[in-house]
Amino acid sequence: MQLFFPRQKPKANAKDAIVRLRDTLQMLEKRESHLQTKIDTELRNAKSNAATNKRAALMALKRKKQYENQIEKISGARITIEAQVMAIENANVNLETIKAMEKGAEAMKAIHGSMDINKVDDTMDSIREQIDMADEISNAISAPMIGIDLDDDELTAELDELEQEILDSQLLGADAPPVTVPNVPTSEPVKTKTRVTEQDEDEELAELRATMAL
Repeated sequence: MQLFFPRQKPKANAKDAIVRLRDTLQMLEKRESHLQTKIDTELRNAKSNAATNKRAALMALKRKKQYENQIEKISGARITIEAQVMAIENANVNLETIKAMEKGAEAMKAIHGSMDINKVDDTMDSIREQIDMADEISNAISAPMIGIDLDDDELTAELDELEQEILDSQLLGADAPPVTVPNVPTSEPVKTKTRVTEQDEDEELAELRATMAL
């Protein structure tokens, strides 16, 4: 049965693929470190045999060159794998983002599926009517209530009569203008003071004449 219906390979998982690639990177790094150690060894052999055994020195340099070529290939493979890991990580992030956005779109669709624009308009109209009714009720409650209808003309006439009565009362009860009497001194004037004043004036006059040489 497996010949006619071969078992299908499981689909690659982004997480498993990243783990596998990173394991490969670690293996390549170890391989590169091992080759670098051999390169250092062959370089020391070439230096030690350069003067005494020229053939051995050339063979050491040849092996060193081969190891360096392998390191270059490993470095290229590492760069490729690192780029692949980065691409898978970005693709995985994009996939998760799309899934989240799809879930959000489905949720919005489910919410809007139970809503009708006509029902929304009717509900808003009903709310506005209730608000207007509440305002009217508030205005009716807050309006002052007076039990008797009053006529403004009658009140104005009555106010005029009261003002006329007050004016007449003020005119009839007005006091006569006060008579101002000059203050008359009750005691006799002091004649001594007047005499002293006259004497002072005579002295000042005499001084003035002496000054003018009269």
